[in-house]
Amino acid sequence: MHTSPEKNSSALRAGLVASWPICLGYFPIGLSLGVLAQKSGLLPWQVGLMSLLVFAGGSQFIAVAMLASGASPAAIVTTTFMVNLRHLLMSSALAVHFPGASRRFLALFAYGVTDESFAVNMARFNQGGWDRRSALVLNQAGNTIWFFSTVAGVFLGHLIPPGSLGIDFALTGMFICLLVFQLRGPIFVATALMAGLCSVLAYLWLPGNAYVIVASCLAATAGLMLKRAWRRGRSAQ
Repeated sequence: MHTSPEKNSSALRAGLVASWPICLGYFPIGLSLGVLAQKSGLLPWQVGLMSLLVFAGGSQFIAVAMLASGASPAAIVTTTFMVNLRHLLMSSALAVHFPGASRRFLALFAYGVTDESFAVNMARFNQGGWDRRSALVLNQAGNTIWFFSTVAGVFLGHLIPPGSLGIDFALTGMFICLLVFQLRGPIFVATALMAGLCSVLAYLWLPGNAYVIVASCLAATAGLMLKRAWRRGRSAQ
């Protein structure tokens, strides 16, 4: 469908305006990832390629940590795949707002979906008047900033001595913060404790890094069962 240059320009501006808070948050996180990746032995082109192909902050942090610990490629791919499965649900939820869109557009849009862009786009679509081209611009603006910030972080890492400024604890600290933010109720706390217990036991009994995958699967299953039992208990009251 033909669109006028004025509409394209308006969609571009709207997408960029909506994306700037996301880009502002991506920049320091991307720098941190680049620094950690450099300390793990990755080169700038490797980090850039990872950001282009994966474009998922949490998964990239996990991959860098697993690479630094000497994990096998199969374990890294499987773990990041499981972490990124939520993107399938987010893309499916947004796809209903694109009736008649080509598969090429949907594929490009799905590539740029993150937790932050999903939240902003979903809110804008629910409010009405949000164009799919603006949504695409929002996604790709975040992608661009993320790519350049992660690569810049690698070069910045050469200026920071190993172990200084607590950089060796940055990855652990970030995941502790992410965990704390997820503890929004007793079920979440129970699931986190179950993940910790399963991880320790699997680490003691299983060779290699398989304990990460095993603990994730067991804890997620236990959390789902607890949630279903809680819902059944409430409905029975």
